[in-house]
Amino acid sequence: MGYIKNSSFYQDAIQELQYSCGTYYLFDTFIVSEINEGVVYTWDEHAKPIVAELSELYENNGENLVLISNRVHSYSVKPSDWIKFFKSEYRLKGYAIVSYSRKGIITSLIEKLFMRNSFQSFDNLEDAVAWAKSLTNELVTSENDKSA
Repeated sequence: MGYIKNSSFYQDAIQELQYSCGTYYLFDTFIVSEINEGVVYTWDEHAKPIVAELSELYENNGENLVLISNRVHSYSVKPSDWIKFFKSEYRLKGYAIVSYSRKGIITSLIEKLFMRNSFQSFDNLEDAVAWAKSLTNELVTSENDKSA
């Protein structure tokens, strides 16, 4: 399993935010979450207040960010709460799940059914970060083309 703190990426983290449900590592164009063991992650109890804080910190609604869910612990996500996420003003450029077990990969396939943006599942953190960077590099390139 690849904890972000044990990776070469950790040194590039802008900020580390601790919540009762887990830890979020903030980077320029992506966020890595590591949710605690046994949590039942819901929109109302967890995601909504975190999204509000991240929107303020990044000064946008997430549309230029990729979220990587680094599933180093076993926890549950209430998949139907993605509907509440999409009804909010928060938008993501992409969403990645890093799963280290077969069960986790199957769970990510269910979550994919609720996603409206770029989604990818990985078995290691390195590939997920490379994908996140490629998505946000596309955005930077297209914005530079528009301004030229």
